[in-house]
Amino acid sequence: MTATPIDRSPVKLALAIALLIAAIFAIKVVYDRYQDDYVVEQNDDRAAIDRIVRTTFAKTTALKVATLSGTEQVTARDVRMGGWLTSAKVVKIPFTVDYFVDLGGLSPRTYQWDERRRRLTVEVPDVSVAQANVDESAMTINQTSGVWVTRGAEAALAKTISAKAQGNAQAEGRKPEHLAAARESARRGQSALLHGALAAAKQDDIDVAITFPFERRSDGERWDTTKSIAEVLGNGS
Repeated sequence: MTATPIDRSPVKLALAIALLIAAIFAIKVVYDRYQDDYVVEQNDDRAAIDRIVRTTFAKTTALKVATLSGTEQVTARDVRMGGWLTSAKVVKIPFTVDYFVDLGGLSPRTYQWDERRRRLTVEVPDVSVAQANVDESAMTINQTSGVWVTRGAEAALAKTISAKAQGNAQAEGRKPEHLAAARESARRGQSALLHGALAAAKQDDIDVAITFPFERRSDGERWDTTKSIAEVLGNGS
């Protein structure tokens, strides 16, 4: 019986090597993430230590335009052993919610020049709401009640409190009145920024208007979108 020769095509060999490298890389990524998330760092005496496990740096063009701060009261209840063991927890926690405008969304088309009114209108991206920051280290009230609060019950109460506090703060930050206030803050801040730049260029007579994408003009007026910022500034000289 004649043995079938092994196909040693360079293309197939290269593909096999690439797949092997990709598999090794994927395994290493999973292993590193497991180490970061689930393995407790210890010293030589096998005692847990404080340590920064992982950091990530990312560039951003977002400008913070407002911050909402407040204090919330959060409650939790835990029932075990068919209702025989009941425990409850109440805390008061400060929180903050930041609002941003991503200036990376600006382009020459977002600047509109009205020659007759000498007005520069800038359409900026809408305000975005950042993840709420709940500072559990600054609790002013932290009360747990129950005849016998087990370790599991305490952990469950704390987890419920954390989740509810985060959700409540996020919902508060997204309320229409807070979004409206953040947009107005963004409008004033960016208007002042542009006014300062125009004043430095000795173009104090140019008015600045900041708008958002959901706002629409109703007077039927058309803007001159053919001129660059440099040409707009040149008109005032």
